[in-house]
Amino acid sequence: MDVESQRTAEVGREERNRNGLCLVVILVGAPGSGKSTFCEAVIKSASRPWVRICQDIIRNGKGGTKAQCINNAINALKERKNVFIDRCNLDREQRSEFVKLGGPQIEVHAVVLDLPAKTCISRSIKRTGHEGHLQGGKAAQVVNRMLQKKELPKLSEGFSRITVCQNEIDVQTAVNTYSVLGPFDSLPSGSFGQRNSEAKIQLGIMKFLKKVEDPTSAELDKNKIEDSLSTETTRERDPSCIHDVPTLAFPSISTADFQFNYEMAADIIVEKVEEFVNKIDNARLVLVDLSHGSKILSLTKVKAEKKNINSNRFFTFVGDITRLYSCGGLHCNVIANAANWRLKPGGGGVNAAIFGAAGPVLEAATKERAKSLNPGKTVVVPLPTTSPLFVREGITHVIHVLGPNMNPQRPNCLNNDYIKGCEILREAYTSLFEGFASIMKADHKNKGGESVYDSERTKKNKGNKDEFGSDVVDNRNKKGSSRAQADGGMVKPWSSWAQALYKIAMNPEKHKNDLIEILEDAVVVNDIYPKAQRHLLVLARSEGLDCLMDVREEHIQLLRTMHAIGLKWAEKFLHDDPSLAFRLGYHLAPSMRQLHLHVISQDFNSNHLKNKKHWNSFNSAFFRDSVDVIDEISKYGKLSLKDYDKLLSMELRCHRCRSAHPNIPRLKSHISNCRAPFPAPLLESGRLVVAQSQAAIDS
Repeated sequence: MDVESQRTAEVGREERNRNGLCLVVILVGAPGSGKSTFCEAVIKSASRPWVRICQDIIRNGKGGTKAQCINNAINALKERKNVFIDRCNLDREQRSEFVKLGGPQIEVHAVVLDLPAKTCISRSIKRTGHEGHLQGGKAAQVVNRMLQKKELPKLSEGFSRITVCQNEIDVQTAVNTYSVLGPFDSLPSGSFGQRNSEAKIQLGIMKFLKKVEDPTSAELDKNKIEDSLSTETTRERDPSCIHDVPTLAFPSISTADFQFNYEMAADIIVEKVEEFVNKIDNARLVLVDLSHGSKILSLTKVKAEKKNINSNRFFTFVGDITRLYSCGGLHCNVIANAANWRLKPGGGGVNAAIFGAAGPVLEAATKERAKSLNPGKTVVVPLPTTSPLFVREGITHVIHVLGPNMNPQRPNCLNNDYIKGCEILREAYTSLFEGFASIMKADHKNKGGESVYDSERTKKNKGNKDEFGSDVVDNRNKKGSSRAQADGGMVKPWSSWAQALYKIAMNPEKHKNDLIEILEDAVVVNDIYPKAQRHLLVLARSEGLDCLMDVREEHIQLLRTMHAIGLKWAEKFLHDDPSLAFRLGYHLAPSMRQLHLHVISQDFNSNHLKNKKHWNSFNSAFFRDSVDVIDEISKYGKLSLKDYDKLLSMELRCHRCRSAHPNIPRLKSHISNCRAPFPAPLLESGRLVVAQSQAAIDS
């Protein structure tokens, strides 16, 4: 690319970042799949302006034409509104005219609600007052007929993103994804959620609604459907991600090259999974296989369902275990490797794939831990940060596990001794899950830490603490002032560790060594776990101000004083280093008691910024700029606190160019080199504090 072309491309990207892209989201699904409900759920909680275009009501509440839908969509896009196309759109021809709405400033997405036919028919039959009058007995035939013609969308049609939802968890994840999009946010391109792009059209269920004349043929039909459904996988799209739940992805041990019996292996997997999920909270196990027709996945899924194992805690997934996030959107921080006894690369299957994807650093790290492995045992290996699996997929550990061998062509064959084989396989899964638990425990200790200051460090505090200064623990159930309780939601007392800032603000003379400034209305302290090069807190010294929910119009002067103090320190730092930029603001739901203002530089160059919650607590609507807080309370007397549950689980996005990244290491690597201008809203109303020379450049 020549210099002029590159400059043109950069200007284009900057323009897109400033203005934001409009989205056309084409809903694809049979009647009863939940398209209208999906649109309403997003529109209800979104910060972007959305318009739902439905052909059933396009003409003043009456049915209309496709052309009218297209015309309304064009008008909405001209007004910079985002558009939902709420039609069935089950084949390429029905979608083609809407796909053409895309352009340089307009992305076209597809959200496919590919729910079971039985679910769609049941909903359609039961509903009343439907906009298109498709309800009651005739609905079953219509849904079944439409599903026979279903053609799943492809990127080649012109879509920039396709999301396929095959269960309610997938649907809710997609709702969350679009609900939290800000005006300047965009989503990664690609196809997400589809298990098998070559999968056959979902079978209708009309055969079950008709009188069966031939029992034998009916049984065959039923078996065919069960076989088809048994190959489906159950998964969440970051739901993961969405809650940063520790996740172990593991292959079936010994059933491939070691030829262990599938039925017995599935029984043992479910037995050991059930033991684990009953002991450990807030963790997920995912059984992974590369094949869509995997017998072990089908058997395990059926057996897990019979045991009523929570499908949010354990599910099966079809995909490459070395590309679960980049190709499947599934976030896993730990993966298991079906290793050989030498702990060497080579052979085939999972072992060769993982060593190959992780690079030579995994072999070196493994050698430091063990030279060989006995059947039934595991080795936990922290993955070096230079490994492609760490950088690309966010995987922090690999657990090597060796199971029993029933293959005479491989070492240590048990010669069909399944009594001993089952014993070894149970031991292998027990050791694997215990290794995963040990990683979780170590991570918890690293993140939890003791309290912040010396006066607090000696106390043994209970509860799941986050690092001081990250302020990302949901405190809806924490007790603040009486006003907070009256406003609805804080009923649990602040834990002892969360009182540190309160004690400092109320008794600053006892903490002089920790404070950098003591004033009549506020005190200033460096954040002991800073999330950037410069990160300090301005603490209010008033009783009864635990958080933003407690602030009212009578506190405006205090907020202005705190802002002035923060601004003074930001300008001092800028005098020392003009390349920095600062934001001053509050967290919607702080983990530490006592109202405090963050003054934080926008480099985010800190070893203490470790996870998605840390990042999003400063780079989403969870962080309210001080100038906006003051303005809103001046106008309305209090702050409007919207539902913030989803904000901390948003995708990781650069705060300058808004590009998406799979994990913190990749994000940090990007932002260290990103020179894109800050989004336009930050450059307004004094939200971003920069040196005068930099301000002239930005303007």
